[in-house]
Amino acid sequence: MIVSKNLRWKYIFFYAWKSMLYFLCLSIAVYFLHHKFSFIDKLSVPFEAVATLSTALAIFLAFNNNSAYDRWWEARKIWGKLVNYSRAWGREVLTLSMDQEGRPNEELASWQRAMIYRHMAFVHGLRVFLRQRHPYNGIEQELMEAPNDYQQIKGFLPPEEFDEVMSKRNPPNYLLMLQGRDLQHAYDRGWISDYRLVRLDETLIEFNNHQGMCERIKNTPFPRPYSYFGRMFVFIHGTLVPFAFVEELGVWNIPLSLAINFVFLSLEQIGARTEDPFENRPGDTPLSAISLTIEENLKEMLGDTNLPTKLAPVGGVVL
Repeated sequence: MIVSKNLRWKYIFFYAWKSMLYFLCLSIAVYFLHHKFSFIDKLSVPFEAVATLSTALAIFLAFNNNSAYDRWWEARKIWGKLVNYSRAWGREVLTLSMDQEGRPNEELASWQRAMIYRHMAFVHGLRVFLRQRHPYNGIEQELMEAPNDYQQIKGFLPPEEFDEVMSKRNPPNYLLMLQGRDLQHAYDRGWISDYRLVRLDETLIEFNNHQGMCERIKNTPFPRPYSYFGRMFVFIHGTLVPFAFVEELGVWNIPLSLAINFVFLSLEQIGARTEDPFENRPGDTPLSAISLTIEENLKEMLGDTNLPTKLAPVGGVVL
């Protein structure tokens, strides 16, 4: 997630330079063909036609960007709920489970710790599961300070359990199954009552819901006609813009065309970079930072002192 008020121009250049190079070459070619050569007498199109297209394109891009932002914001709300339910899970595990005689119980304390640590593994594992298909590339290599692999959950699980989880196609889902199995074990030992078992299982169901909602966003792409036609209309519009001003502006047609095309290209790119919030891009939902927040909160509940170090923004980006 980009938190800096000023965007870094090398990010903008990375995504826009090819298109802007095309618009620049086109503007220069139109100017020289019209004013310097007798190639075509009237190399221009009516300004009103381009203005009408600009208005329609602006409305279309605004609709696209609003829809793309809805996907990003929904992802952020899901992970915000995951933070809340994770805190509730830690509190419930520690306060709703107890020895039948009310005495300190090392086995119970070990069980509580394992349940909370396994949930930390679930949170980090879900982040990796959502991001693993799209490794960093290009300029985004700068963001590699936050690795994205399942080795990060190794410290939260016993070695044999980690190997068991890694043998599954959906590790986060299997971790929830292990949580449910250990809830049944606690019930059999008398550490939790019927009601408390149901209450804890309801929280586990919420974690299933959070994962399912994330997978829905991940596996359901933004409607491709919106993306395709938005990109195509931007290039059609950008191709026509130099022809609309070349008659009146002369050489000033070149910078003006570039400025207009940059505005529409930026609007199109904003939507394209926002529509998929789990793709390891600078503008994505900050899953790494949220995961570390959950880990910190749960460790504090346990009284641990080895709290994680929060990620500092890298180039104005929180991962």
